[in-house]
Amino acid sequence: MTSISRVLVFGSTNVDLVMRVAALPVSGETVLADEYLAVPGGKGANQALAACRAGATTCFISAVGNDDHARLALTELERSGVDLSGLAQSKRNTGCAVVLVDDAGRNQIGVASGANLDVHAGQVSNEQLQSSSVLVLQQEVPALENLQLVRRAQQLKIQVLYNLAPASNVPDELLAGCDWLVVNQVEVSFLAGGSHVDDVEKIARKLSDRHRLNVVVTLGDKGLIAIVNGDWLKQAAPLVRVRDTTGAGDTFVGYLAAGIAEFMPIELALGRAVEAASIACSRMGAQQSIPLVDDVVTD
Repeated sequence: MTSISRVLVFGSTNVDLVMRVAALPVSGETVLADEYLAVPGGKGANQALAACRAGATTCFISAVGNDDHARLALTELERSGVDLSGLAQSKRNTGCAVVLVDDAGRNQIGVASGANLDVHAGQVSNEQLQSSSVLVLQQEVPALENLQLVRRAQQLKIQVLYNLAPASNVPDELLAGCDWLVVNQVEVSFLAGGSHVDDVEKIARKLSDRHRLNVVVTLGDKGLIAIVNGDWLKQAAPLVRVRDTTGAGDTFVGYLAAGIAEFMPIELALGRAVEAASIACSRMGAQQSIPLVDDVVTD
């Protein structure tokens, strides 16, 4: 049996093509950038790396193509010691995202799924699942594969943390099988039917009651609100100079999963995750912006 703080992440692997622009384009507009960077990314890969850097023994299940992008996409994961034994090779190209970042740190992202469409629940062995404390899922791989894995995790009483990102419809059965739901303001609006949400707490309470799960809503520079075991929690975010918000949400998820796996008091786990995500916002890129646990200071 492996470490009790083991985190299993099931999700996407991409290469990010990052371009810095003065302002994000509007429909029909072309904007110029001086250069671009090709760096590792993908929500699943980012979250696995964050959990690892937070100190958890981490296993990552994903798929890549047989191409140069695959080697680049796996660089930081391999260097950090993330377990990639469940990785599959697809006939499709490795996933790729184009990321535009403006001078205020805001971004626009387009993703070509590629090999991520071939990630399947059968890649996760019973031993890998049984030896994990927390299963982390997102929405850049097929929803039905997530659902199959949630069913297996339920049977084994493994905690499931679901990051509903990017926002899209998921079966009620999937959410009902989760223990934690992490969403941002855009995703909360989606769950509220696409309308602007003034009362985030009301939506969080509705989600928590309906699906019997803990709900965490990240609010950017305002920190977060959460309902955990029926109780409200709030966490402020430290003031930082924002350079790039890409990967900040994934940093939060990975750090939170590690905290849960370590049986850390939830207030401390949330605080550490907010601190780590804030640090990520002050740096460029996704994976290269994820801090090591020793760089994260919490009270």
